[in-house]
Amino acid sequence: MKINIEGNKIEGIFHKRRNRFIAEVFIDDKLEIAHVANTGRMKELLTSGAKVILRKVNEAHRKTQYDLLMVHKDATLISIDSRLPNQLLQQAFMHKSIPYFKQYSDIRREVNFGKSKLDFYISDQKESVLVEAKCVTLVKENKLASFPDAPTDRGRKHILELIEGKKQGFRSAVFFIVQRDDADKFTPNKEMDEAFYEAALLGKKAGVEFYAYNCNVTTHSIALKEEIEVFFN
Repeated sequence: MKINIEGNKIEGIFHKRRNRFIAEVFIDDKLEIAHVANTGRMKELLTSGAKVILRKVNEAHRKTQYDLLMVHKDATLISIDSRLPNQLLQQAFMHKSIPYFKQYSDIRREVNFGKSKLDFYISDQKESVLVEAKCVTLVKENKLASFPDAPTDRGRKHILELIEGKKQGFRSAVFFIVQRDDADKFTPNKEMDEAFYEAALLGKKAGVEFYAYNCNVTTHSIALKEEIEVFFN
């Protein structure tokens, strides 16, 4: 199962990031601006001269004519669209392709819980589950994926909500979707955001479940590849 990446894809060369949502890229030696659908820093990926994949968008209301979809890092193609993990998980839940979550048939997106909006509420007749999905693009040495690549108070709050969900009788889970194929293990990024790491550690002790998957990425599609180990330093 895979998600097709639709549209007219073209190659470009990354120049710089103006802000969280706008990047400058060279397309056929002409400087253009592109939308970045990811608020992470991605400093190790979005470097001047990096080869990128963009989608041409012809919509009158858009400020940019391009979406920045992917970036090449050495021999690896990385998807940077942070909207895709939710789509991948929804597909996996619907097709019952994640072994630990096959029993749930009611799947709802973007549900309010506490003071947050969580990505999924899934359930069967016996049990209800709160699920958060996180987009991972950072892979360190030794094929180690890690999240976040920038401090995320929002991410910390989500885990605290999942801990509260456990207290209220829900099953709670976090999925880290590594949008590249070169990672074989995952850990929360303590060096980047110790508060997030400590919240994740509290969550683990409270019974929140943590899962990570890497992905097969091509210029035309993305798909979950395999589950990888999650550990805490």
